[in-house]
Amino acid sequence: MKKILLMLFIAGIGMSARAQFEGSKQIFESPKLNVEKPNHKLVAILPFNTKISYKKMPKNFNAEANKDQEKTMSKSIQSSMYTFLLRKASNYTVEFQDPDKTNILLKKAGVQDKLDELTKDEVAKILGVDAVLGGNFETEQSKSEAGAIASAVLFGGFGGKTGTGTLTLTLNSGASGDLLWRFFKTMNDNITTSTDDLVEHMMRKVSRNFPYSKS
Repeated sequence: MKKILLMLFIAGIGMSARAQFEGSKQIFESPKLNVEKPNHKLVAILPFNTKISYKKMPKNFNAEANKDQEKTMSKSIQSSMYTFLLRKASNYTVEFQDPDKTNILLKKAGVQDKLDELTKDEVAKILGVDAVLGGNFETEQSKSEAGAIASAVLFGGFGGKTGTGTLTLTLNSGASGDLLWRFFKTMNDNITTSTDDLVEHMMRKVSRNFPYSKS
């Protein structure tokens, strides 16, 4: 009897750990997606809107340094997304614009830091693409050290929870600016990882539902 209770207890811990690791996810797909998708040839990946906050403000917290970290992470996630999609290019029906070109075109147009003032179709016109892929990443760190996210973006679990986060991925039409697809995921992971690992983990979860997957 004791052995059975122990096994049930261990199984319960395992299920709880998996639930914590996976978090929750939501996927939205517009009826317009399948109508527009065949006409999409080139898609741009925008810098991600990134926000880093703390449950307990770190000692010697520097707001400007935190903003710089957010900007660095924003482009790092953008670059990691492109690297992942380029590595698996044969799996997709479209090509993805090099983010270096994307960012240069945005800078030349004077809108690199004003994307929230433009509609997605206006952005697509500047970039010369059929659709734009973008998103938001927000993390709230429970560690007090500001350096906790200097080279990492994720969280905790068995070893003591160090933070939580949400990641949203969106696809908008370049012609109308309409939202065609949205993926939302909460993250409570017992890992500390690079943005490459963050994107890899997210895309594994979204791969079957990614709009441009051939399968």
